[in-house]
Amino acid sequence: MRLHPNVSMADTADGTVLLHQRTGRYWQLNTTGSRVLHRLLDGETPQGIAAGLVTDHGIDPRRAEQDVRAVIGQLRTADLVVAS
Repeated sequence: MRLHPNVSMADTADGTVLLHQRTGRYWQLNTTGSRVLHRLLDGETPQGIAAGLVTDHGIDPRRAEQDVRAVIGQLRTADLVVAS
């Protein structure tokens, strides 16, 4: 997965800000959403990202996978990421 060509990304102390330059819309991801995005861009699978959240935060594995898939769905719906 990669950022849409019209999307700019800036990391902040609280997560990541994305700007879709064609639409002018901004999105702000919290630190967990930012982590999911960065790992996706690094080529990690949703399952691997969820496993990392389980290890780091001690949350239920099913909940972690649902949360990761929700973030991915929102990124796709907003046209912020595209398949590589």
